[in-house]
Amino acid sequence: MGFTVGAHSARHMRRILRMLLARWELASLAEGAELALTELVANVVRHVPGRGCAVVILLRPRGLRVEVTDDSPAPPRPSRDPAPLGEGGRGLLLVEAVTDRWGTYGTPTGKTVWFECDRPKPRRTAPRTRP
Repeated sequence: MGFTVGAHSARHMRRILRMLLARWELASLAEGAELALTELVANVVRHVPGRGCAVVILLRPRGLRVEVTDDSPAPPRPSRDPAPLGEGGRGLLLVEAVTDRWGTYGTPTGKTVWFECDRPKPRRTAPRTRP
């Protein structure tokens, strides 16, 4: 889906993501995935002239993959030392904390930032013993 994003766009994208995760029986991934998507969209709003992006939400065998592509060639840079009272600089640190993997790659016109959240591992039950 292609968008020109603004201050309230992430809310609508979270709703779409949550709906897809429920349909795919992956609702347990919603909290982290929604936060990561919000941060990537916020980066487009803050740093990409024109605020245009494309969002791809994919169901993969391993779990969920989300990609946000924009027309800015500037690579994202996680801040390793954000200002204690500053409003920014923590977005990619949050993405790293709430996803299993994330990364970026260049495109002919800009870049794609992606993240993945793995399916929860099946719970193992202890073998039953006979008395």
